[in-house]
Amino acid sequence: MVIASTDSKTAARHKVIRTMIAKALAKPADGDASVDLRTELPAAVLVPILMWHQEPQVLLTVRSSRLMIHSGQVAFPGGKKEPQDIDAVTTALREALEEIGLASESVNVMGQLPPHVTVTGYVISPVVAFIEQRVEFYADAREVEEIFTVPLQHLMHLSNYQVQRRTEANGLRSYLTIPYGPYYIWGATARILKSLAERVSHWRK
Repeated sequence: MVIASTDSKTAARHKVIRTMIAKALAKPADGDASVDLRTELPAAVLVPILMWHQEPQVLLTVRSSRLMIHSGQVAFPGGKKEPQDIDAVTTALREALEEIGLASESVNVMGQLPPHVTVTGYVISPVVAFIEQRVEFYADAREVEEIFTVPLQHLMHLSNYQVQRRTEANGLRSYLTIPYGPYYIWGATARILKSLAERVSHWRK
C-alpha cells in the first residue's frame, strides 16, 4: 500500500510538471527581435526531459575534447541545420540520434523556446521534449565524451543561477552559470535552461 501511494503521488506530480512545461512553452516568444533565422547560422538543440525517473531529469552531454569548437563544454544534443532539415525540430532530432542514439519515436516534442544567439554566430532554436519511457543512450565518441542528467527541479529554481566574470583578451566578460556537482554548466546552455525556468511559474518542490 505504501508503494502504491508513492507511485500515485509521483504520477500526480509528473502530471503537474507536464502541464507547467506545456504552459511555459505556450507563452509568446520574447527572443531577440533582431535575429533573422533566414540570414544567420541556424542550429537547434534538443532539451530532453526524462520522465521515467521519480524525479524528472534533464539530459546533458559533455562535448568531446577532440572537437575544434566548444570542446569539453556541457551542451545539449544538437548542431547546425543541414540542407535536408525542414525545421528546427528535424535538426534537433537528427542530431540527438547521431550524438546519443536517441530515436525520434521515443521523443514527445512539446514545443520550442525563443532562439539564442551564440558568440560564434549561430542562432540556436531549443526544442523541448519529454522522454516518457526508459531508453538506452549511446554516446558518439567523436562528439560526446559523457552523458549525464540533472534534476529538473534544480534547473527550474532561479536562485541556482549565477553570473560570473572572468578576464579575457578583449576585456572582462560576464556569463551565466548553473553549477551542478562536478559539472560546470554555462554559456548558451545555461541561458537556454534559465529561459525555461523563467517561463515556469509557481514551481513546487
